[in-house]
Amino acid sequence: MVRQAIALFFLAPLVGEYLLGNTPVTDVGSLFLFAPMYGGGALLIREVARRTGRGWAAIVPFAAAYALLEEGPIDMMLWNPAYGGFDLAAVYSETYVPALGTSVQLLQDVLTMHPVWSICVPIAIVEAFCRDRTQPWLGKAGLPVVAVVFAAGSAALCAMQIASTGFVASAGQLGWAGAAVAGLVALGFWLGRRPVPRRDGAAPAPAVVGVAAFGATSLVWCREFLPDGVAQPAVAAGWCVLVAAAVALVFRWCRSAGWGAPHRLALAAGALVTYVWVGWFHARDMDIPRTTALLSTIGYAIAVAALLLAAFKRASAHRI
Repeated sequence: MVRQAIALFFLAPLVGEYLLGNTPVTDVGSLFLFAPMYGGGALLIREVARRTGRGWAAIVPFAAAYALLEEGPIDMMLWNPAYGGFDLAAVYSETYVPALGTSVQLLQDVLTMHPVWSICVPIAIVEAFCRDRTQPWLGKAGLPVVAVVFAAGSAALCAMQIASTGFVASAGQLGWAGAAVAGLVALGFWLGRRPVPRRDGAAPAPAVVGVAAFGATSLVWCREFLPDGVAQPAVAAGWCVLVAAAVALVFRWCRSAGWGAPHRLALAAGALVTYVWVGWFHARDMDIPRTTALLSTIGYAIAVAALLLAAFKRASAHRI
């Protein structure tokens, strides 16, 4: 199972940073900087869930906890008004909540990007290649080693952010973020042990699931293309409606007869394809040269297609 662990360790940052367009493909060295945090986090979440007999009902809250941990105490993007050289204070001003020191929409972005793409999508894709997705991949020594790697990598990135920006969040900000992380972890342990009632009716075809996932995740990103003047509190409310509807629909589908490995992979595949087109626009926003962004997008599209074809071939053989 070591191969699967290594695959997840590197796939998580490749999706979370490179496919998104945050980091150009020419900056290969940064993969080893991001992998301990992204890959280590994804591996820890997956291993803890599987070792304790839990599944996606635990992985999703764990992934949300990871999102708040990364963008909160680790790199403090939630509170830094000039993070990455962008005027986040102006971009997110309409939904700013003084008591939290951040905005509702920035929280929504964080709780969309990382749980879906940085954690859940890579886990689902790598698990599609496994005959038994419930088995742990790491031995008794492997889990603490990964935990140390994750902690060290996260601490290094935190130190780099502080050194480059001089920004440090307040104790109150770190406190509520830490409490939220702990609460989400506890929620994951609680939900993960609850039995999932089955329902009558057949699950939709995997193709339908994939198209729905692509449509829903693309719709989330379409906020970036709204014209000026649109009331952002209304957009934030729309995000809540969309996410609630998507969660309810997936929960209904996964309890249906016939739901299995191809359907889980289709969910991940639809979201992954969304990042292919999002990455092109995001790379331009990050001032990555147009030629580099274009060639990267084409290369990523080919790589994603090849990866998904191989994954669906394996998932169709497993079915469960």
